[in-house]
Amino acid sequence: MPWTEITRVEYQRNGLRYTSDLTDREWALIARQMPPRRRLGRPREVDLREVVQAILYILSTGCQWRALPKEFPPYSTVQGYFYAWRDTGRWQKIVKRLVRRARQQLGRKPSPTAAVIDSQSAPTTQAGGARGYDPGKRICGRKRHIVTDTDGLLLAVHVHPANVQDCHGAVPVLERLRRRFPKLRHVFADRVYRGEQLLKALAHCKPWTIEIVQRPHGVKGFQLLPRRWVVERTFAWCGRCRRLAKDFEGSAATETAWILVAHLRLLTRRLACPKTFSAF
Repeated sequence: MPWTEITRVEYQRNGLRYTSDLTDREWALIARQMPPRRRLGRPREVDLREVVQAILYILSTGCQWRALPKEFPPYSTVQGYFYAWRDTGRWQKIVKRLVRRARQQLGRKPSPTAAVIDSQSAPTTQAGGARGYDPGKRICGRKRHIVTDTDGLLLAVHVHPANVQDCHGAVPVLERLRRRFPKLRHVFADRVYRGEQLLKALAHCKPWTIEIVQRPHGVKGFQLLPRRWVVERTFAWCGRCRRLAKDFEGSAATETAWILVAHLRLLTRRLACPKTFSAF
């Protein structure tokens, strides 16, 4: 989406305490997906909107949990909610609902029939966890495997050590994708996924059509390739969040949760601006 005098004003976040905070429209999109109050036990005292805004602050700025400003709830409380929603799959459920709504607003059917797959290698830190060395990118860390629809909306994500080849790392994410979207049949990919190895590994998931989009012969430097640029743009959207500059997490599940939160941040901002959402 190109920045113009109109769109720049509509996406400005003036008047908020922090630019990472949610507007009333953005909070309304996810408020119903928050867990209800428990009937038994100690009454909830924390505002879940403040919890979500604290998580978005950490995502946007890349700061540590202990560096959370005092305006937010205690960092241990925010951290506890983040990990609890990671383990219960709440982040995945919220993103799935927002993606369906975004597709409908774009005039698409809720369930996609085509997707784009790619991976991104990210270096890890001293936090530990499973990691590996990617000789192609010369990075020691993990790979973020994502699948998007043809508009760049996130459908599935899987994080694994960087020494796992793409054709092997794509198997679990595509298996999960088939269970969620049974009508999905066609996948666009780069040449790393070519060959029969991936198709044989997915033979039990009904027929797949994996179309390899290759660079034209003789072309050097950057080249905008059909379909493949969509998933690269999704990686660029996530790259605006400083928490994802590296893989700072001790587990792949936590890194997956942060990627989902980054896409949640994008979806709420786009859905809250229906006038400019057609340029998504």
